[in-house]
Amino acid sequence: METTATERNNVVTTGQDDGAPIVFVHGFGCDGTMWRQVAPAFEDSRKVVTYDLTGMGQSDLSAYAPHRYADLDAHAEDLWEILAELDLSGAVLVGHSVGASIALLAAARAPERVSRLVMVSPSPSFLDDATQGYRGGFSCEDLEGLVGFLDENHLGWSAQMAPTIAGQPAGAPAAEELTRSFCRTDPAIARHFGHVTFFADQRGAFERARHPSLILHCDDDALVPMPVAEWMRDSVPGTTLRVIPATGHCPHMTVPDIVVTEMRGYLGQG
Repeated sequence: METTATERNNVVTTGQDDGAPIVFVHGFGCDGTMWRQVAPAFEDSRKVVTYDLTGMGQSDLSAYAPHRYADLDAHAEDLWEILAELDLSGAVLVGHSVGASIALLAAARAPERVSRLVMVSPSPSFLDDATQGYRGGFSCEDLEGLVGFLDENHLGWSAQMAPTIAGQPAGAPAAEELTRSFCRTDPAIARHFGHVTFFADQRGAFERARHPSLILHCDDDALVPMPVAEWMRDSVPGTTLRVIPATGHCPHMTVPDIVVTEMRGYLGQG
């Protein structure tokens, strides 16, 4: 029997039906529980939705077909299906890292169901592009080495990269949680989605954005340098850039109070 998107993707709905619904989209190697320090802050006035990307967390891993998920569009289609199945309108999509790209692509598919975006540590492309003067933070050789390490040693990659991505020393709470999450991810799916994540180039989609957005960028992010944030500020229609004092790529895990405050301030605008 064919399952629904809400079943396949372990959708969890909490909160109230009063205000515009808010949907949280996690990043690579994570799941919906990574939002647990942010999402509850909005439950008193909004319907709050978290879910697991296909292939991650408690989603139906058998639904992860590599040929279908060869790019981010299939993940965006999953999110579109969730919005439709829950019959949401005017939703705020909150995405972290590659989840921000997925949210932006889904918003383009269903503009009538989305009111605005909040993008936490997004990057349209991690790859430098000298021909366009774009500094993504990594050369092609850098990215090939990064995903090559992931291909060869999933657990070693997880243990080494999680503290860097979290911006915390090994053993610190967020670094430890991220390490465990990476290690729990099916290795074959992690390798495949890692390639898709780190080599994705969504600059065109960002430039064609149809909804207003808030971008939260950490002032010391090992994955996304400041020129990427400045490119988004200058190239993404209707965006508001807020640079927050935080180390690492996961402020929703390390400085959740700041993320909540910034979101409340932005969403209070209308």
